[in-house]
Amino acid sequence: MGNGASSYRRFLDGDDTGIAEIVGDYKDGLILYLNGYVNNIYIAEDLTEDTFFRLITKKPRYSGKSTFKSWLYAIGRNVAVDYIRHNSKLLNTPIEDMETYLSEEQSLEQSYIKEESKIIAHRALAELSTEYRTVLWLVFFEEFSNKEAATVMKKSDRL
Repeated sequence: MGNGASSYRRFLDGDDTGIAEIVGDYKDGLILYLNGYVNNIYIAEDLTEDTFFRLITKKPRYSGKSTFKSWLYAIGRNVAVDYIRHNSKLLNTPIEDMETYLSEEQSLEQSYIKEESKIIAHRALAELSTEYRTVLWLVFFEEFSNKEAATVMKKSDRL
């Protein structure tokens, strides 16, 4: 069981923080994934909510045969397919609205990618020595220049 699976198990056992953790961990990625089906970020957000609502109300069984994330995304896919079947005539978006949708979709995607990069960096930083971890923290997360980071660490900014 991965982190999502343990959160889901806790939710099933009555701990509502488990579902909150799942939503926090998977919401953005699921929105982007479902947007690939419906090509409308607003509908994808609604379908993501419907996916989590299905988890909360129906409490489907997670067998552990796949990762929790792939299981959750399969549920989301089923929600999207159901939506498409029932609303296929509504998916035609007027051309003048596409520009707004595309810019908001790109912004959400960039935000998600940036957050994922930070998570990966946090994991990698934990493996480094204190000095290396500090300089990378200052430059990557605090957005210091190399010179500013060197000043904080009382180091030379020259190689």
